[in-house]
Amino acid sequence: MTATLSGPAPSLTEEPPSAGQVAGRRWRRSRGILVFVLVLVVLGLVLAALRPRVQAQYLDPETANRDGARALVQILGQHGTQVTVARSAAEAADRMRAVPDAVLVVVRPERLTGVQLDVLRSAPGDLLLVEPTRTTLGKLAPGVEQTGEASKNVVQPQCALTAATQAGDVGFDYAMTYEVTAQAGPATSCYLEEKRPRLVQLPVNGRTVTVLGTGGPLTNAQLLDRGNAALGMNLAGARPNAVWLIPGLPEPGTGGDKSFQDLVPFGVKLALLQLVIAVVLTAFWRSRRLGPVVTEPLPVIVRSAETTEGRARLYRARKARGRAADALRAGARERLVPRLGLPRSLAQDPAAAQEIVIAIAGRLRSTGPVPGAQPRQWDETTIGFALYGPAPADDAGLVGLSDLLDDLERQVLGS
Repeated sequence: MTATLSGPAPSLTEEPPSAGQVAGRRWRRSRGILVFVLVLVVLGLVLAALRPRVQAQYLDPETANRDGARALVQILGQHGTQVTVARSAAEAADRMRAVPDAVLVVVRPERLTGVQLDVLRSAPGDLLLVEPTRTTLGKLAPGVEQTGEASKNVVQPQCALTAATQAGDVGFDYAMTYEVTAQAGPATSCYLEEKRPRLVQLPVNGRTVTVLGTGGPLTNAQLLDRGNAALGMNLAGARPNAVWLIPGLPEPGTGGDKSFQDLVPFGVKLALLQLVIAVVLTAFWRSRRLGPVVTEPLPVIVRSAETTEGRARLYRARKARGRAADALRAGARERLVPRLGLPRSLAQDPAAAQEIVIAIAGRLRSTGPVPGAQPRQWDETTIGFALYGPAPADDAGLVGLSDLLDDLERQVLGS
């Protein structure tokens, strides 16, 4: 008897695949995933590169390049607002005390330390905070919290604040959005996106504090877009005087109070989010491959006699006569039960033992002995011992059981 193997069986003389062939197969299986991940990485890098970088002169009132704010300062001066530039928190606080009825415009607040923010909090006058950090909001605009960045660039005021309604539509470039909590008290929220404002104005300890989510509309490059200039003039020129605070770089070791999340560029965050989504989708896709075991062609032909002999040696080495006998009896039942007209599922069901034994005994009584088979008395006791009896005590008993099962099969299958 030989085992039947599904699929084409390669020749015994077929050479094993080379390392190059194995590598080629692995590459063809995994190249789709690698290309997909590579595309996501490249897209994330491109988005990070397109993210506007904040230069050292960003919102500097004395700089005429694209990121500076010299044009707005000059326009404010032409319309009667005297702008004074301060390079430190202490200098700005002194000027606010010396100049009555002034607005303190704070840009680049990430350079300010907690001590410097306390100095500004004690200074008089209104505040205009441009792109404030979480620490800045906590000290100078309590009740206003960052929620993320907006996607729409041009939006309408959607509020009753005069400075915003007179400016109309404003072009925001990656503006930060905020959430106003109950701690803030009565506040005005403008330029909303999904109920998250880009501009918030609220009273804090007798002064008016305005939070602006981006300094883009105040720069020289974007000042002439839509209502940007009007918004900048209305906010920074709300009083006859303005103190423009652009802190210098902090001394080494002091630093600002910008958190790690504030330091990570938006493009990098988006790239990491895409990578996480890619990993989750890939894991889900690969997990769907898990399923029942499938039949695959063996690399060589293994004859059933060799397999049986190999298993017999293993059983003999471990003296597993009981396991070997169970295997012989299970195989015999699998072949006998279908010939009796019974469901194949009953072959390994212990509860069906009596039914199978009775069916075999009745079959043999009705057909008589098969010519050439060893004459035996096939009563229900003998049949039950052959198919469901105890384990043999020695190797001779195992051989005798094998002969008994072979004879039983010839009697039933030949009938």
